[in-house]
Amino acid sequence: MKVCTALFVLLFINPALAVDRNNFKTCDESGFCKRQRAYTAPATPHYHLVADSLVVSSDSAQFDVKNTKYDILFVVKLTGYSNGIVRVHMNEKSPIKPRYEVPPGDVVLEHQLQSKISKFSIVSQSSEAFTLSLPNTETTVKVTSPFLVEVLSGDTTVLQLNSRGLMKFEHLRLKPGMLSSTVQATSGLASRVFSWITSPFRESKSEPEPPADGEDGEKPEGEEPAPADAESEQGEETKPEEEEEHAMWEEKYKSHNDAKPNGPTSIGVDITFTGFEHVYGIPEHGDSFALRSTVDRDPYRLYNLDVFEYELDNGMALYGSVPVMLAHNAARTIGVFWNNPSEMWVDVRSSKADRSTLGKLVDFVTQDNTVPQMDTRWVAESGVIDLYVMMGPSPIDLFKQYSSLTGTTNLPPIFSLGYHQSRWNYNDEADVKQIHDNYELHDIPLDVVWLDIEHTDGKRYFTWDGGKFPTPHDMVAKLKSTGRKLVTIVDPHIKRDDNYHIYKELKDKDLFVKRDGKEFDGWCWPGSSSYPDFTRADMRSWWASKFNYEDYKGTSEDVYTWNDMNEPSVFNGPEITMHKDAVHADGWEHRDVHNLYGFYVHQATSEGLVQRSGGSLRPFVLSRAFYAGSQRHGAVWTGDNMGEWSHLKISIPMILSQSVTGITFTGADVGGFFRNPSAELVTRWYQTAAFTPFYRAHSHLDTRRREPWLLPEENRNIIRDAIITRYQLLPYWYTLFYVNEKEGIPPARPMWVEFPKDPNGFAEDEQFMLGPAILVRTVTEEGATGVNVNFAGDGYDVWYSADDFRRIPGGSKAYLPVTLASVPHFYRGGYIVPRKDRVRRSTTQMTDDPYTLIVALDSKGAAEGQLYIDDYKSFQYRQGHYLYRKFSFTNSVLTSSAIDSTTFRTKSILESVKIVGYSSKPTKVTLSSNGVDKELSFRYEEGTQLLTVRKPAVNMSDDWTMTISTQ
Repeated sequence: MKVCTALFVLLFINPALAVDRNNFKTCDESGFCKRQRAYTAPATPHYHLVADSLVVSSDSAQFDVKNTKYDILFVVKLTGYSNGIVRVHMNEKSPIKPRYEVPPGDVVLEHQLQSKISKFSIVSQSSEAFTLSLPNTETTVKVTSPFLVEVLSGDTTVLQLNSRGLMKFEHLRLKPGMLSSTVQATSGLASRVFSWITSPFRESKSEPEPPADGEDGEKPEGEEPAPADAESEQGEETKPEEEEEHAMWEEKYKSHNDAKPNGPTSIGVDITFTGFEHVYGIPEHGDSFALRSTVDRDPYRLYNLDVFEYELDNGMALYGSVPVMLAHNAARTIGVFWNNPSEMWVDVRSSKADRSTLGKLVDFVTQDNTVPQMDTRWVAESGVIDLYVMMGPSPIDLFKQYSSLTGTTNLPPIFSLGYHQSRWNYNDEADVKQIHDNYELHDIPLDVVWLDIEHTDGKRYFTWDGGKFPTPHDMVAKLKSTGRKLVTIVDPHIKRDDNYHIYKELKDKDLFVKRDGKEFDGWCWPGSSSYPDFTRADMRSWWASKFNYEDYKGTSEDVYTWNDMNEPSVFNGPEITMHKDAVHADGWEHRDVHNLYGFYVHQATSEGLVQRSGGSLRPFVLSRAFYAGSQRHGAVWTGDNMGEWSHLKISIPMILSQSVTGITFTGADVGGFFRNPSAELVTRWYQTAAFTPFYRAHSHLDTRRREPWLLPEENRNIIRDAIITRYQLLPYWYTLFYVNEKEGIPPARPMWVEFPKDPNGFAEDEQFMLGPAILVRTVTEEGATGVNVNFAGDGYDVWYSADDFRRIPGGSKAYLPVTLASVPHFYRGGYIVPRKDRVRRSTTQMTDDPYTLIVALDSKGAAEGQLYIDDYKSFQYRQGHYLYRKFSFTNSVLTSSAIDSTTFRTKSILESVKIVGYSSKPTKVTLSSNGVDKELSFRYEEGTQLLTVRKPAVNMSDDWTMTISTQ
């Protein structure tokens, strides 16, 4: 069997071949995407309001919409929330069977939203239109017939739904053959009832009879020609040939057959962002941060897939899917979230950028002032429309709104913010020991060592290879002695072996996904595998229980978990994933829930790590697949990237795209998973990744080893410095993640979050903000000798180089020379950054270390900042066991005061204060704390205007005041 498995892997997933684009569908090869993209707005619109159907209640406004071509009624429910969110929910009014909707509470935290529901007020109403207002906000909603939803902020339209008439909601129906046979078998009342149920096949009297096989006048799936302009909005539909039915009810891709028992169920709708020229989000794609036009290429695809060595600069689907899009301009930020986990495609078109050259020239000559807009078109394979419109208006407001829907990243244990060393695979216990010992020898901080699939007994997860890892407890104890942790991989494909206790228990409990009435059988690392049905709550509970120390032998509280291959990856499946007609609990097809599968695996694993400690310790779980809300369960990464400069460069926009859509604990494999990068590239990657949320080096088993000490001495020392810089800033990182849990504001953020009016940052991919206080400019070009930096702001803003505290005015651009050792990052004037500057082996060893404050003064000589401290590992902070301090510098006085009143104490003291941009030499510095004053020593450097105050030695738990005298 091992030989067969190895041969299968070589044949089907040989990494040397890179990504085989032919293994993954284009829109033209996806039946529903091709059908929807070919659909053009009819000359006579199909969707109309039903007169007098509006009903406004205390929690919603509800009305009916009719597809007059097919005589189908839909019910639309609008819900308004006091925090600036409008929900648009649309479903068939009387479907012949339920359409899939994500269970309440699984993704959207509806219990948290109940208290925010506001009753709409009717502003105006007629048979063809009505306008609703949301109390205590500037939000109004206009609904008109033909069906159009327009959302306004004050008098300004910011978003329109179906303004281009591209809505195409494929209603559920019976298969034509089933219809005729059933009608023949019925009579009397039963026949009349059946006729009513199948009314979707009847035309309204005002329309000509439709073709038997297609809807809305296009040819049936698989037969229609590709349109010359996929975004064309007008024109009559082509009458289809009637003999073709197959693709509507069955679809083939390569050797795979999709039975499609429910027939066509897709939904298409256009969403227009009025007044905007940039949109962002809908990860995961190896593409720019600001989404590019898809007029001349495939739409962005959201469908979780195992795509190793993925391509860049296109909308090809990758490992995760978050159907959230943001639009930003100098006036406001808005966003939409379509909670639908089926496969999705999104077209993007700019009314300005996609103008022809001649059109742009005419606009320039005539000084055309037409309001710009971003036209997007969303297509989902199944489910319903469940759209949340987030009105901002600021980026911070929007982050808070989205976090009220899907939650925030729980504060991670601090070790997980340190540096992680991984490889497929560290061979045995001796190999793990030499990794540990070399980090000790070279005095490089490290928090976690990772073990990939080879540590298991024949790819049986929750087990150990007894020959290679005979004493895992001793191995973990060795790591623990220097404050380090271990992460082991646990994937969701389960080896089909009745002697394997995990498989046997799942089989006996009937908890596997089914296909054709039997256990779904797919190939993955163990060979023949079955896949647990994680959509079931009882399955997730069972899985969580397997992480108990008694069940997962060899583990302890210092062992954490990695979920890989959870898209799910199926080597012999269509597009290397599970068949869409596989069946989950309650009869739902895999097509309905696909993008949720990895989310549920991540959730169950995280819950298991919490439960094993009796609910006392925070978990750490890394997942490759993700969906909206996955941030609640742990970290993700950008998957199997390549050791190439282009992949280093794209890692920043990929991380930013995830960050602004809630997935804030994210990073890319340092050095690239595949291939053998140069020493220069590895070095630059370590430097860049030190400023990203998740910091892990990882590599393929066929690559050369590239741990830092294996590189030339110059590179090793620079990498060590980069990792040390990461550890110095951990107090700042930890504070940012605390704020992230409370408010949903991402630690790594695009420039426009902090500088929303500066258009230079609207399409920026190479620099970003770490919190509000640090600007990072990555170096991602081979042999770079300089970089261009945009120092955002205006004449009142100030920046300081982190290397030498050189002052740089805001609102300027500069070309800065760099060496291999350069990591261009800058402190923002007006902010205080807490650091710990002593070099330690790991975060555990830093717990009681003293702090340094970097006080970067603005043009008015002021600054402020925050610091959060707790025990760094437990949930006790939720019971008030933490410190949350505010630092404020104004009029030459630095103060520390409590933001929240708590009794938690730390042993850490303040070791030094560095005040940057202080314009005159002091004569005296005095500290006042607990009724005691003492004079402090200091050093002042006139050239850099740097004032260093030495050893205040005040406890960080205390209130204190530091006064600087200049006379």
